[in-house]
Amino acid sequence: MYFTENQHGAYSPHNDLSNTESAEIIISHVTDGIELAHKNRIPERIIDFIRTHHGTRRTDYFYISEQKAHPDEVIDPAPFTYHGPAPFSRETAVLMMADSIEAASHSLKEPDEKKISDLVDNIINKQMEAGQFLNTDLTLRDIETCRKVLKKKLMSIYHVRIAYPEK
Repeated sequence: MYFTENQHGAYSPHNDLSNTESAEIIISHVTDGIELAHKNRIPERIIDFIRTHHGTRRTDYFYISEQKAHPDEVIDPAPFTYHGPAPFSRETAVLMMADSIEAASHSLKEPDEKKISDLVDNIINKQMEAGQFLNTDLTLRDIETCRKVLKKKLMSIYHVRIAYPEK
């Protein structure tokens, strides 16, 4: 219930927590997932996907909220940052893209081709800027292929028609 895609209605349990507490809860789903996978004897190669699916990115929503709440202070990003590591294979990088985009797509109001395209591009661009794919052998061509596939899949999920150019 701490993830927006699982919340139905206006109430969010984060309203009752500090930004640091909220970030800690969100970040802990990775370590909780790893622990659960070990208990269930999931192979280490699969656990790598759990471990890297957020890489070393920040929980920006809570970090930015903390900055706004304390504009005269320098906010330490460490409590708002996933422990990583960043993806180190093509497959774990693709999972990072797909997971982030799928989760963020739930926040789209009246999805259309442009909103979906912008969402996919913004998320992948931020991941690239944060250096999340540097330990993989993904090429720019691979990343462009991922963009196209993810846009097409989201458009299919949300039943969005492609806007054909006028003659």
